Amino acid sequence: MLNQVVVVGRLVDTPDVKETENGKAVSNITVAVPRSYKNENGEYETDFLDCTLWGDVAKTTYEYCKKGDLLGIKGRIQVRTIDDDEKSYKKTEIIAERITFLSSAKSKEHDNELD
Repeated sequence: MLNQVVVVGRLVDTPDVKETENGKAVSNITVAVPRSYKNENGEYETDFLDCTLWGDVAKTTYEYCKKGDLLGIKGRIQVRTIDDDEKSYKKTEIIAERITFLSSAKSKEHDNELD
C-alpha cells in the first residue's frame, strides 16, 4: 500500500513554529494550489491544503519562507477525527516529509532541499 502525495503551491501565510511539550518543533501551514483546468465560468479554482511540518523541516521553513513563496511538498495524507464541543469532524491534512523551496529569496543562500 502507498500513501504519498506531491504538491506545488504558494504559502497562504508566513509560517510560524511552535514546540510541543516534549520539545519537538511543529509548524502548520496552508498552501494554495491552483487547479489545471477552468470551471464553467472560465476561471481557475484553487485548493487550499493544510500541511503539518515537524522537526528541522518546520524550523527551516519558518526561517526561510514567507507568505507567497512557492514550495514543493512531498508527504503523506493523514485523516484524523477532532472532537470539538459535542461535534466530531474529520480533518484531512498533508504530513510533510520533504520541502523544496522553489521561490524563497533566502533559500538561494541555503541548501535548497530539506529531509
